[in-house]
Amino acid sequence: MTQQKRGMAMRMERSEPILPARDLDETRAFYEKLGFVSWHKGRGPWEYEIFSRGHLVVHFFAEPGLTPSESETSCYLRVKDADRFYEELARLGLPSEGIPRLTAPVDQPWGMRELALVDPSGNLVRIGHDLDADAAYVPREPEA
Repeated sequence: MTQQKRGMAMRMERSEPILPARDLDETRAFYEKLGFVSWHKGRGPWEYEIFSRGHLVVHFFAEPGLTPSESETSCYLRVKDADRFYEELARLGLPSEGIPRLTAPVDQPWGMRELALVDPSGNLVRIGHDLDADAAYVPREPEA
């Protein structure tokens, strides 16, 4: 019997980056402003947070000693339309320099159109889409 036949939702395989946050309340306020939903909210004894926006999911763990300007962490979020995503975030008035910051999308030589978001903890979040949708790698579900 499949999971759907038993009334359970099908679980999709995906990666979910885990990044440090110097302050989970600050991180929650920032990502919720960007349209992400907090669905863990630090429940339990863990200093941990999980955010989602559609299929985009990012986890954060508390790292109070983090210095944002010295952060070397990053992740990549692949979206359908980096320009549209940027326009949504740009309406929030994020600066283009400093921490946090948002930079406009640029076509990259590796075939992606990317923008950069740096959150208050200094995490670099690259967000992009394939320039050639026909040549893009699209993961396939494994055959049963």
